[in-house]
Amino acid sequence: MKVLVSDKLSPAGVDILERAPGLSVDVNVGLKPEELKKIIGEYDGLVIRSATKVTKEIIQAASRLKVVGRAGIGVDNVDIPEATKRGIVVMNTPGGNTVTTAEHAISMLCSLARQIPQADASMKAGRWDKKLFMGVELMNKTLGVIGLGNIGSIVAERGQGLRMNVIAHDPYITEKAAAKMGIELVSLEDLFARSDFITVHVPKTDDTQNMLNTEAFKKMKPGVLIVNCARGGIVNEADMAEALEKGLVAGAAFDVFGHEPVEEENPLLSLPNVILTPHLGASTGEAQENVAIAVANQIADYLVNGTITNAVNVPSVSADVLPKVQPYLDLAEKLGSLTSQLADFAPKIVQVQYTGTVRDLPLEPVTISVVKGVMEPVLGAGAVNFVNAPVLAEERGLKINEVKSTGSEDYSNLIEVTLESNGRKMSAAGFIFEGREPRIIRIDRFSMEAIPEGNVLILINDDRPGFIGNLGKTLGDHGVNIASMQIGRDRPGGEALSFLQVDSEPGEEVLAALGKLQHIKTVTKVKF
Repeated sequence: MKVLVSDKLSPAGVDILERAPGLSVDVNVGLKPEELKKIIGEYDGLVIRSATKVTKEIIQAASRLKVVGRAGIGVDNVDIPEATKRGIVVMNTPGGNTVTTAEHAISMLCSLARQIPQADASMKAGRWDKKLFMGVELMNKTLGVIGLGNIGSIVAERGQGLRMNVIAHDPYITEKAAAKMGIELVSLEDLFARSDFITVHVPKTDDTQNMLNTEAFKKMKPGVLIVNCARGGIVNEADMAEALEKGLVAGAAFDVFGHEPVEEENPLLSLPNVILTPHLGASTGEAQENVAIAVANQIADYLVNGTITNAVNVPSVSADVLPKVQPYLDLAEKLGSLTSQLADFAPKIVQVQYTGTVRDLPLEPVTISVVKGVMEPVLGAGAVNFVNAPVLAEERGLKINEVKSTGSEDYSNLIEVTLESNGRKMSAAGFIFEGREPRIIRIDRFSMEAIPEGNVLILINDDRPGFIGNLGKTLGDHGVNIASMQIGRDRPGGEALSFLQVDSEPGEEVLAALGKLQHIKTVTKVKF
């Protein structure tokens, strides 16, 4: 079997692949998309980092491809749904660069506190500006950590080692879990008001995009210093530049940006109280070797022995069982993702109920698929896979209940997912149509039949004449085309739910316009 390494990989990783029995390896870096498409049909395995884009067109041309391995955590450069549809396993290495990225955030923190890059530049320009670079101590200062995931928890621990008072905001971490780390959980507003330093460690989602903006900066402690080594777009760069110029924020350090490479007109480039690095979070020799060795071992183990490790799109089940379970894995993950995106609360309980013939299948991987779907909108694509989903859920105090129902239903195979927290619930149910295709048949109290894929708008409104017409006109005025529309209502003249598949992802201005429509209750953008 042949393996293609299409991005730069540590020699240690290439050596592992070359020594694996029955594998031959080609290293061909810097291929253009059309060049990769031309040759990918010859290969059984593909090893990438961030440069190679494994698009739908590439996957369709990959007639022999069995596995794609990403040396790193992010898999947004791989078309996961298309790979899954064609039975291609997609693996990543989620733990290989967490320490390195956390250490980079701490390095930025120290550099901000003592203005080290600015002082270095001054010295090299022939000046001795000792009085100009008056720094601040870290000891006894309050460090606010937004997001206590793998990287954020390491940063918090390092902050404690520097004798800082560490507080954190993470709605998906329980107080008990935070207490074990010796960290006080606070609201986002409280973190803004109390922190001398703020560091961001959350994925970029609809909820976290522009999380730190002008309104947030106004709530912060005067003289605050801010670090973003997470994802570009979480901090609004234009608002940050304005806050720095006005003195709302004393200094900032960025390793990630909304547009990379950074555009020349980015206002942060010209500000003296900003430290910038070109996305170096994972750029250490140790981290690159770690992820190279990990992905090489995973690829070799799968192609030679059939063992699946750190797959983002398939659990570790036997080859004979997988074809029977696969449709339910897809449905389960989409039900988890749907309920997670619709819930306006952080769940404490996930209940998965199975009714009909689905009860006779091995359900553990199906339940894990639900958990993966619930966690991924919170932690980001690539951070959750079939191996670590149960562990991440346990760390966050999420209780998983699995129920086999004997009740009669209109569908022979039904899965229902319910998220709960302090009396609040969000549920969705679905089934497999013709043994292959997932369908959503209920969202909370509303029944309909919808295909869970692509960009979807879910609206709840008063059931009144003329609403659908106004809805269609508003979307049309904003250039949003409706691909399909399903409607359910609780009773005539009561409330209705609209499930709209649209051809393109609607922007914030579209959501705002829909929110102003008469009789509208809620508007939620969902992505499958």
